[in-house]
Amino acid sequence: MVCLPGGRLSEEAGEPLRRNRRKTCSRGDSHDWQAAAQEAADRILTEANPRLLIVIEGINWTGVPVDGLPHGRPTLAPVRQLSHTLVTSGKLVYSAHFYSYTGPHHSGATGMGETHDPRYQDLTRDQLRDVLHDQAFYVSAESGQHFTAPLWISEFGIGSEESGAAARAWFGNLTDYLAETDTDFAYWPLVGWSTDGQGRPSGDNWAMLRYDNAGRRTGVLDGGDWRATAWNRLMTAPQKTGPVPLTPAWHQLTTDHRDFVQSLSARSLGDWDNGARKAACPDGERLIGLSHTGGRGLCTDAPTARDPRAPGSVPTVVRDERYVPADGDWAPGYSKLQCPDGHFLTGYSLRGEKVSAALCTPARSALGTAGNTLWFDRGDNRPPGDPGGDFAQGHYKGQCPATSYAAGIAYTSRVGHSGRPDALLCRPLTREKD
Repeated sequence: MVCLPGGRLSEEAGEPLRRNRRKTCSRGDSHDWQAAAQEAADRILTEANPRLLIVIEGINWTGVPVDGLPHGRPTLAPVRQLSHTLVTSGKLVYSAHFYSYTGPHHSGATGMGETHDPRYQDLTRDQLRDVLHDQAFYVSAESGQHFTAPLWISEFGIGSEESGAAARAWFGNLTDYLAETDTDFAYWPLVGWSTDGQGRPSGDNWAMLRYDNAGRRTGVLDGGDWRATAWNRLMTAPQKTGPVPLTPAWHQLTTDHRDFVQSLSARSLGDWDNGARKAACPDGERLIGLSHTGGRGLCTDAPTARDPRAPGSVPTVVRDERYVPADGDWAPGYSKLQCPDGHFLTGYSLRGEKVSAALCTPARSALGTAGNTLWFDRGDNRPPGDPGGDFAQGHYKGQCPATSYAAGIAYTSRVGHSGRPDALLCRPLTREKD
């Protein structure tokens, strides 16, 4: 279970610590940030504009900032176990923000609300890189996982009047890491004033560029600003340009709290299994993995990143064994939901943890018919190399090889099984030669 904050501790420079703290967990209600972001993203893409990029920021604080009580700054770390699968693939961007005076377990406060955890500026160069990777940068660095997505650092910054050696070193270390990883960012703030609303001359010295009332500019472009060296290294670092090649997608399905139908073609069917929790892969992907407990699934379009559906295809809902041939019992003694020939699994439904129905989609090209039974009721059964990542941490799970498709789900109501998914029928994506 992922614990999420109900309030937050302010991180803006000079802003007082907010004390309206409460801690909630990912229970699928209005306090659940992961579910709220997922729902908002899908509504934007289906009701507003399917071409928009959806930026989802990580959690910036959870717990109580008191030594001895649980507290910390998860940022994007929970995404490794619970990621977002949007109804339109390729539109997700994850984001996080970092400041020197906060830390992986430090609120950023001084005095009340301060703990004895290190701030980011207290970390060595290598320690900072390790923490940044684990908290956020892994989502773009680790390819071929259900959480893989571009990363945007939505805020970072420091004042031109900062004199602390640790804070100055942090700024150089962070900007060097941004350059090394070619990570895009937003600086806080880019432009400000050299006098504030009360006429004080210092104004916002965090601004990269400042203007006074006469329009005179000072800042990192005008000399005398200690930040210029690190900033110029960042601005002149090599950057990747040009079109981004298509790569296979991997996405997680979860039925933790509600239906998770990420296929527009499946949504067009209406409620295709009334009373059950339903999950379906985004259009263009197929179901490749399933967990024995927990209701999790894994989708992909690997190995070719090509839409495998027949044009204009409509999914078929399978609730019984009508498509299991008499001479093709691939799980004797078990109930089986098998797709019709020429179809592949794209979704499933559960009543409690019991398998209820399978969703099958017609393929654009001939599929293989030979196959094997992949059991996962007594342990993990996944391909080597961890393709797609651990999509159901703490649960047994099965996953067909990327060169195959899942054509059926087997289960039993015998004692100790309770109708949970026990096996997948895996078949080759291409038809066997005669």
